[in-house]
Amino acid sequence: MKKASIILLSSVLLLGLLAGCGSSNKNEGGNAAGNTTTNNSSNNASTNAEAGTYKDGVYFAKGEVDANSGWQSIMTLTVSGGKITDVEWNGISEKAPVDKITYSKDGKYGMKAGGASSEWHEQAEALDKFLIEKQDPAAITLTDEGKTDAVSGVSIHVGDFVNLAKAALDAGPVEVGPYKDGTYHAEGDAFGKTGWKDTVDIVVAAGKIVKADFGGVNEAGESKKQASMDGKYDIKAAGGQADWHEEAAKAEQYLVENQDSAALKFNEEGKTDAISGVSISVQSYYDLANKALEQAK
Repeated sequence: MKKASIILLSSVLLLGLLAGCGSSNKNEGGNAAGNTTTNNSSNNASTNAEAGTYKDGVYFAKGEVDANSGWQSIMTLTVSGGKITDVEWNGISEKAPVDKITYSKDGKYGMKAGGASSEWHEQAEALDKFLIEKQDPAAITLTDEGKTDAVSGVSIHVGDFVNLAKAALDAGPVEVGPYKDGTYHAEGDAFGKTGWKDTVDIVVAAGKIVKADFGGVNEAGESKKQASMDGKYDIKAAGGQADWHEEAAKAEQYLVENQDSAALKFNEEGKTDAISGVSISVQSYYDLANKALEQAK
């Protein structure tokens, strides 16, 4: 009887140990699976690139203004069939009325004049094509200087390109605006009473206005904005709230924020109370913005 009890007790202990081992193995397996899931989702852009499963749509990202150059990078990507099919790295700046690609094509950025083998827009295009080929911004490795040896013929800093591409792809598709991407220009028919002809340039990316430039030129070809900054066109002396170029900048920003060049109402002098800090007449600029955006429809 005593011997049977000992055998029975041993059997119970053995079953308990086996059950404990089974439970321990199950928990370890669960932890391993959880860790794998976390690791796989740590880089959305790279994961999607490997799987070829980017969501179809238009992606957009905007960088910070570079303190040295004054340029602000923008990135627009298009995905179709899960693949990146179009890339445009560009830029905008208060120092230029047009986008960076246009500025470079017009010969005003001056990369080759500074000793580079090609202009900025040509190098940017090479990066665009490389990303379409590789489908992953991580394929563009960076040096300590923010440059890359991965793309032949590219000597410019490309940190913004890589970071914005990753940011755009991780954020997902955006709602596209009603306009065609590009830079659009409109100007007055004649020089006004003040001797200036009004000009407007509009930059559109992902279908939305990302930059508006209100300016003007006189018969000598001088820039109205530059004349204001140099103190040659002084509206403060005539009672203006601020310098002309400062008020113009507020009117430009209002258009970018509201995306509607036809929404404002003006008085007989072409002024509006809708934009805080703007006492100058801006109706002619919004009329020209309407004209410029007609080209983008």
